[in-house]
Amino acid sequence: MKIVDELIQLLGVENVKFDPEELEKYSHDETSGVEGQIPLAVVFPTSTEQVSAILRWANQKRVPVVPRGAGTGLSAGAVPTKDSIVVSLERMNRIVEFDEENMTITVEPGVITGEIQKIAEEHGLFYAGDPASSESSSIGGNVAENAGGVKVIKYGPTSFHVLGLEVVLPTGEVVSFGGKTLKNVTGYDLIRLFVGSEGTLGIVTKIVLRLVPKPKCAAVLLVPFRNIQDALLCVPKVLSQSGVLPASIEFMDKASSEMASRFLNENIPNPEAECHLIFELESTNKQSLTREYIELGEKLMQMKALEVYIADNRTQRMKIWRFRKAIAEGIIAFRPTHCMEDVVVPTAKMPKLILSSYEIARQCNLEVLNFGHVGDGNVHVTFLKPDGMNDEVWKRSLEKALEELYKTTVQLEGSLTGEHGVGLKRKRYLSMFLGEKEIAIMRNLKKLFDPNNILNPGKILPD
Repeated sequence: MKIVDELIQLLGVENVKFDPEELEKYSHDETSGVEGQIPLAVVFPTSTEQVSAILRWANQKRVPVVPRGAGTGLSAGAVPTKDSIVVSLERMNRIVEFDEENMTITVEPGVITGEIQKIAEEHGLFYAGDPASSESSSIGGNVAENAGGVKVIKYGPTSFHVLGLEVVLPTGEVVSFGGKTLKNVTGYDLIRLFVGSEGTLGIVTKIVLRLVPKPKCAAVLLVPFRNIQDALLCVPKVLSQSGVLPASIEFMDKASSEMASRFLNENIPNPEAECHLIFELESTNKQSLTREYIELGEKLMQMKALEVYIADNRTQRMKIWRFRKAIAEGIIAFRPTHCMEDVVVPTAKMPKLILSSYEIARQCNLEVLNFGHVGDGNVHVTFLKPDGMNDEVWKRSLEKALEELYKTTVQLEGSLTGEHGVGLKRKRYLSMFLGEKEIAIMRNLKKLFDPNNILNPGKILPD
């Protein structure tokens, strides 16, 4: 094939894959129910110069290019389209610089997020971006999707931690934005434009990340409730009235905790509870932390919690977090035909959203479970295909359920996706949340950066 031969000449045979079995592995991400096209080839650049050469060649040849990180995405954002090549950034995995004095780390996009966290902690610092997939997702993918995770309440999503970017544009030109400074209003904030752009405007090849002092003490509270509404109503009260800003407030309904327990082969405390909340608190000293979690625990008991389990050492904290982080793995293992959504609403409107999802599932003859980041209003409503339902009925029922879920989200002043992205999966619903003028602005931006529409085409924007 001529395209493969040209890519081999460009990068060397060791950096190009074209075996059909290998290509199939790169035709999908972790989005259930979405299969992409088999790419013409997968290329593995190891430098910014090689990425630039690939895009310059692709732009001249009008060959679609799909950037890819670790393949852990949940929006089909890295799924190949017809007659495209995949640019895998997994071999661009160097730590370029660790600057302890300025509390920054500069990395290539293929570095696994958990590795950044470990390096920072070894130096008494902390990378606060903490998606649930941190042990497997790459930082480039986190930047592309503006990943959130479990600590957004206190630290913000990925965009809050990105100080600088090196980006290769679809034309092959290399540009840089920002640096190591915490303040920068020199022109437009193009960093924020690229973070969350899902690989449609450019390929990020270097990232300058902000680090913060590592919290000296932490505690996790596992709090079961008999009633879902009681649990969800307490969240905005804790945030507005307690005087404490938790690092995390996570939610697991009964079906979610049962899924995690089954996957881990371990029972969660109070398994009969209708739901559990997880609070993580951080402090500079043990005494103030103890005071905070005792006061919070007392308030939660007043708010109808069944119990408050406190974990104030690392082993106990990790044991509680294992349940939360095992939910998605359990879904993939035991209920592979599912649809995990990522809607977000104002925090005080979470009860209406989640309770509505159960009614929507009932009306559509589906099963549903809910888990996620209730502290920032982002919940993963996950519809499950019931046993015995045929594929055609599942597709029709799911489409109806999604439309109702999104209508409810709009009514609650919410948004389509909080952290997973639009990608291929959700693009046809974008117009429910954005008007024609807003979408037109996005189309014009895409055309400005990518006039030949070669970079991750068919993603985000409706057809």
